[in-house]
Amino acid sequence: MNQNNPTNSPLPQGPNLPKHSDLPQGPAKRVAVRAMFDAIAPRYDLLNRMLTFGMDRRWRRKAVRTLHLPKGAQVVDIACGTGDFCQDLEAAGLQAVGIDLSAGMLASAQQRHQAGKLKAPLVLADALCLPLHSRSADGITCGFALRNVVALDALFAELARVLRPGGRASLLEVAEPSNRLLRAGHQLYFAKAVPKIGGWLSDSAAYQYLPKSMAYLPPTAELLSMLKAQGFSKVTHQQLSGGITQLITATRTTPTPSTEDLLKREQGAVEIYL
Repeated sequence: MNQNNPTNSPLPQGPNLPKHSDLPQGPAKRVAVRAMFDAIAPRYDLLNRMLTFGMDRRWRRKAVRTLHLPKGAQVVDIACGTGDFCQDLEAAGLQAVGIDLSAGMLASAQQRHQAGKLKAPLVLADALCLPLHSRSADGITCGFALRNVVALDALFAELARVLRPGGRASLLEVAEPSNRLLRAGHQLYFAKAVPKIGGWLSDSAAYQYLPKSMAYLPPTAELLSMLKAQGFSKVTHQQLSGGITQLITATRTTPTPSTEDLLKREQGAVEIYL
């Protein structure tokens, strides 16, 4: 039996992804998100560069710098996708491990291995159940995937479990500019142009779903409070590029009783792509 799909039922493809009025929740969201990223993996990097006008590179490199970790530190990239973040981490002298729910995205990342551009181990796993020892990572990054997990509080609890005391988290996510004119222009671009360009070059339904998925994100203050509740301190929030992207950083400080005694979280559906 496929551990990632215990019922062995067919996974929904692009055209079957839900509309804005019916955004999936719980297990259905997990299945839909995995299917969506499997579908768009082949041209994901191309569209990322086009749709962000190349700014995604600058955002990731800033996120790496804000980790403030020494060379050789171990950093886990959650929802690593095709390996962009892992490659930037390695370029900064850090040791990266990439974890993603989508086999399609990891297959694209594996091509970087074959081209000699990436060394990071690639692991197929759910971010809410990481196959990693407690207190095993010096840092964690995540690029534009907070809105794609089933439960943010569970994600932050898992990040807290895996990070050692003093470890750093650096999380990128989409945002809306606070300036009224910039916000109007961004909404028009994100809601209209992105789905159209994505439909021309990749999967139309997937690129309609991505802008709508912003509805999953809680207000900034609530997001930061969720991190603090899991034992993070020095929680900061920055708007990047006029506010179209947000960068959240935090330091792991206080152990929580629920994670204190855990030595390892078992995960049956783990596959390393090397």
